[in-house]
Amino acid sequence: MKQGVQFLVFSAMIGAAASCGAKEDNKQQQAPPPVSVNIDTVQQAPALYYDEYPATINALNQVDIHAQVSGYITGIYFQDGQRVTKGQRLYSIDQQKYAGDYNQAIANLNVSKANLAKAQKNADRYLELDKNDAIAKQTVDNALADLDAAKMSVEAAKASAAAVETNLRYANIYAPFSGVIGISQVKLGSAVTPGTTILNTISAEGSLAVDFAVDEKEIPRFVKMQQQGGAIGDSVFTIALPDGSVYAYPGKIALLDRAVDPQTGTIRARLEFPNPQSILKPGMTCNVRVKSYNNDAILIPTKAITEQMGEYFVYVLGDSNKAVQTKITAGMRINDKTVVKDGLTAGEKIITDGVQKVRSGAVVKPASDAAVQDSVPKQAH
Repeated sequence: MKQGVQFLVFSAMIGAAASCGAKEDNKQQQAPPPVSVNIDTVQQAPALYYDEYPATINALNQVDIHAQVSGYITGIYFQDGQRVTKGQRLYSIDQQKYAGDYNQAIANLNVSKANLAKAQKNADRYLELDKNDAIAKQTVDNALADLDAAKMSVEAAKASAAAVETNLRYANIYAPFSGVIGISQVKLGSAVTPGTTILNTISAEGSLAVDFAVDEKEIPRFVKMQQQGGAIGDSVFTIALPDGSVYAYPGKIALLDRAVDPQTGTIRARLEFPNPQSILKPGMTCNVRVKSYNNDAILIPTKAITEQMGEYFVYVLGDSNKAVQTKITAGMRINDKTVVKDGLTAGEKIITDGVQKVRSGAVVKPASDAAVQDSVPKQAH
C-alpha cells in the first residue's frame, strides 16, 4: 500500500512537470507582436525628371596608324597631342633600301623598253621583206614572237617598278584625315613591322559620340525621339561628367544599333555632342541624362526602398496587414522621392518607416497613412 501511494505521488509530480513544460513551450511559440510601421498610399502625379544611363565617350572617327613597310623610324614630324591636317606627313621610315630597289626596277624597265624597241624594228623590217617574199617565213615568225615576249617583259617590269614604288611611298606615313594625334608609340630609331606595330592614333575633332545601353523595353521611346530629330527640345539629352558637373552643351540622338544583344536584352544607343572646347575625350565615362516628363508618374518616399545585391524592393501592405516584399524598378530620385518605373500601381499601400524591422510575410501594425500627393515634387534638381 505504501508503494502504491509513492507511485501516485511520483506520477503527479511528472504530470505537473509536463504541464509546466507545455506552458513554457506554448509561451515560446507565441508569435511576436506586430511591428508598428508608417504607411503611404501610392498615387500618381506629374513629374519632371531625368533618366540616367552609364555611358562611354567615343570618337566619331578614329584610326590607329600602322606601318605598311618594315624598317627603322627616321623622322617624326609632329608634336604629341597636336592637331594635324589631312595629308600631313607624320613619320618616315628608312628609305635607302626601298629607294635602291626602286632605282633598280626603273633600270630594268628601261632595259625592257629598249629590248622592245629593238624587237619592234626587227619585226617591222622582216614584215616588209616578207611582202616581197624575200625572207624565210620562219624568220618572220621568230621576230614576231620576240616582239610579243619583249612587250610582256615591259609589262612585267612596269608591275615590278610599281610595287617597289608603293613600298617607297609607304616609307612616308601621312595623316588620313584632320584631327588630334595622340602620344607617339615609337621613337626615332625604333624598328617597325607592317600590320603589327601601332605608331599612333588619330581622332577626328568636332563632335564626339556618347554610347550607352538601353533596355529593350525603352526602344519605342528612343525610336520616337530619333524620328522627332530636331523637333525635340535642345536640353533633352545632357551628360554628367566624372566630376559630377553637367556638360554645358546638349546633345542629339544619332542612332540606335541594328539589333538587341540577346544576352543582355539591351540595345546600344548613340548620342552626338559638340566639343568646341575639347573638354570631352574619347574613352571618358559619363552619365547620360534624358529629360522625361510623366503626367502620371509613380513616386514614393525614397526611405521606403531597400536595396539587395543591386536590386530594389519595397514592402507592400497585403491581406491581414502582412508585409509583402515587392521588387521594383527604381528611376530618378527627386528630392526625397523616387520615381518607380515598374512594380507598383496607384492605390497600393507601402511601408515607409520601420522597414528595417520588417520581414516578408510578417504581420505589421499600420500607424499612419500619409498620402504621397501631399508633398509630390514637380521637378528634379
